[in-house]
Amino acid sequence: MEEYGKETQSRESKRRERQAALESSDTDNGLCGWIIVGLSILLMLATLPLSIWMCIKIVKEYERAIIFRLGRIVRGGAKGPGLFFILPCTDSFINVDMRTITFDIPPQEVLTKDSVTVSVDGVVYYRVQNATLAVANITNADAATRLLAQTTLRNVLGTKNLAEILSDRNEIAHSMQSTLDDATDDWGIKVERVEIKDVKLPQQLQRAMAAEAEASREARAKVIAAEGEVNASRALKEASLVIAESPSGLQLRYLQTLSTIAAEKNSTIIFPLPMDMMQAFMKRD
Repeated sequence: MEEYGKETQSRESKRRERQAALESSDTDNGLCGWIIVGLSILLMLATLPLSIWMCIKIVKEYERAIIFRLGRIVRGGAKGPGLFFILPCTDSFINVDMRTITFDIPPQEVLTKDSVTVSVDGVVYYRVQNATLAVANITNADAATRLLAQTTLRNVLGTKNLAEILSDRNEIAHSMQSTLDDATDDWGIKVERVEIKDVKLPQQLQRAMAAEAEASREARAKVIAAEGEVNASRALKEASLVIAESPSGLQLRYLQTLSTIAAEKNSTIIFPLPMDMMQAFMKRD
């Protein structure tokens, strides 16, 4: 946690340094720039109150405005929400949406570490954390983040086995989020969440996995049945030892069996013959 906190502070300080370097002061415009700005102010004052409608701008609660004066970002960073003023002729501005943006990663054909081709798609949640960097450091932050998410998905899944992809989706999503967040930090983008939506396997692989699972279940069923036979044999052995100690117990068991057969309205009656009697006849022969 301490290392993560130090890393976050370091990234935040670097982000501030980059933003400060982008936000140039009015003195950087030089003498010519000061003259043009002064003329713009005089023009605004001379055309009051009509010019006030051109100078007042409004941005919504979820937006920020980046003001450019003679092509340079005005000191103070993003403006808004609410009212702000610009100078006619010299100032222009760009609105940046600060809300969380969601987009789907198109299905990507990925070759896993164990040479299995799978199709994986996902969803990414991100927002603009620093409007100044999002405007000044990259042409289109949204398109760049989408392309980077597709590439990152392929790179991360290429280092995983099929079993890991199917079972460790949360770990893969966290790894993708960390990688994307580090890569988009210079763009002023904060990746909030990444989710793996679906993993599609080839039909042949699905049939093979289903056959393997069925064979595994049948093998377990046979093992369980064999264990049941062993336990039953042990129970019968113990019962025979108990009956051998008391010969009358066998007669009681016979009567109990007859009672059970009669309860089912069965006309068949079984009379067991003792094995000793059969052995006696065999000895006479």
